[in-house]
Amino acid sequence: MALDQSHKRRLVFYSGGQEKSNSLLHEALAKWPGLRPRSMTYLAFSHENHQFYFRRIKKRYRAYGFNRFRCFSADTDFLAREMREALKSDVIYLAGGNTFYFLKHLRESGLLKELKKFSDRGGILAGLSAGAIIMTPNINLAGYPTHDRDLNEVKLKNLRSLGLVNFEFLPHYSNSKKTSDALIRYSKRIGRPVFACPDGSGVVINGREMSLIGQIFIFFKGQKLRLS
Repeated sequence: MALDQSHKRRLVFYSGGQEKSNSLLHEALAKWPGLRPRSMTYLAFSHENHQFYFRRIKKRYRAYGFNRFRCFSADTDFLAREMREALKSDVIYLAGGNTFYFLKHLRESGLLKELKKFSDRGGILAGLSAGAIIMTPNINLAGYPTHDRDLNEVKLKNLRSLGLVNFEFLPHYSNSKKTSDALIRYSKRIGRPVFACPDGSGVVINGREMSLIGQIFIFFKGQKLRLS
């Protein structure tokens, strides 16, 4: 698949899952050259319990050489100075959560535009589940399929997101017939592929290169293929 080469993207898409199952994705994130010392900003979708998850993030990524961390949530008031400092990190990690809520507050806070600029100038973005969906052109798949979706309780109408790649991303893919049939129908209506990733799998974009980690399926024009 041809990637948009207008910018040399550096992106990691996490589906989810347990720590050990994601070790190859963690290693890919930590191996990019020039990260000495390695710093990370953890961007939570909500202020509720975000410090608990931030402690887990610090413990996890210290094992991969990261030693400077910042944290704030998209739905809290923060100073412009805090945003500028966060955007100096080597990696910005977009957490999981409710995708509609996350995108709403990223847009209202001005962070969505800043994240796009961060990626344009070579910053590394990592996204987990909702965070990964937000790196794609839109968050339609957050509300699809209907039997397994986020609820749009914030009544978000503009579902356009960062648009850093030319594919859509479905995390937590179960490879069930019900979900697969829904994705086949969805892929007939859109002009781009859907990457469906079970937990423990993911996608790494490094400029022209795309690396597929774990078991990944693609849905495109009504067809389902296993890529890895």
